Amino acid sequence: MTDPAAAGLLPEGAAALAALADTRALRYEPDPRGLPAAREAVARYLGERAGAAPDPANIFLTASTSEAYAHLFRLLCDPGDEVLIPRPSYPLIEPIARLEDVGTHGYRLVYDGAWRLDPDSLEASLTPRTRAVVLVEPNNPTGSLLSTEEFALVESVCRERGLSLIVDEVFGDIAWPTGKAQLPSRLGGRSVPTFVLGGISKPCGLPQLKLGWIAADGPEAKLAELLPGLDWILDLFLSVGTPVQWALPKLLELRHPYQVTLKARVGENLEVIRRAEARHAGALLPYHGEGGLSAVWRLRHEGGGPVEGEDLAEWALRERDVYLHPAHFYELDRDDLVVVSLLTPPGTMAEALERIMEGRS
Repeated sequence: MTDPAAAGLLPEGAAALAALADTRALRYEPDPRGLPAAREAVARYLGERAGAAPDPANIFLTASTSEAYAHLFRLLCDPGDEVLIPRPSYPLIEPIARLEDVGTHGYRLVYDGAWRLDPDSLEASLTPRTRAVVLVEPNNPTGSLLSTEEFALVESVCRERGLSLIVDEVFGDIAWPTGKAQLPSRLGGRSVPTFVLGGISKPCGLPQLKLGWIAADGPEAKLAELLPGLDWILDLFLSVGTPVQWALPKLLELRHPYQVTLKARVGENLEVIRRAEARHAGALLPYHGEGGLSAVWRLRHEGGGPVEGEDLAEWALRERDVYLHPAHFYELDRDDLVVVSLLTPPGTMAEALERIMEGRS
């Protein structure tokens, strides 16, 4: 269950619909970067996390994060070039790259009580045709961030190799524990061309309105070379609807009451998982994360569960009537791992856990 509306988490519907009724939306005033008022609203929103608002001139509106990835691959790569992507991660980036005739290599995130970057895998994934490194922060599904030292390493690799950074921050408002402030942004003072992605899908609970953005940062000379090309690509598509652009300042304002409900749901589910872990010590092992809307569990094979080598999600569906996301969907490399959505109603989450842990100490 990953749709907020289906999970019973609805934004301020009447106010959102009223914002879309702005009569200025009846005029067609195309701008490849997006309407200035909308970009200024994004800049204010990003400034809350980055410490200082970015220049609205360096913000580009898109219809989605998926479209933003595609545009950036077109901008940064020629056919046959490559980008590095995290593994595990949500299975979106690789097929988008493939559509643009761009190859991908994965660098590894490994778990040893916390998620960490494997620097050797990053180095081994680089080739002469690498053009960019993709970060997802917090990562989906691991909920992890790179440490300050790990991010500095990635940025230095990009600087030495002449690569760009693409940083997907769509889950950046959802920190764990849920009482924490927003997670920090990578915007500000970057030494390489950096493109930070976001949108209203996750922070506002409005995936159906189709608005995302790219915020560019980095050395001015490098951006002066790249941004005209991004302008040209966006001018070919002009894909963002005018009503949602005029509504954007209000929609971003409405995220505050929505996120109170969203974070309460995430916090309840994290507590349900914590209590189940305490009851079934050693059998249920939730992996630690720092934010996002997914969680990774490990279930030990001993004690009447799936046998070693059997996919845990398939076993749970067949034997316990519980639907989970399988580990291989995200390229998690263990068959005793699954991914769960933290949007799930807490009662459902608790029942699912009890079914899965039935018969275990």
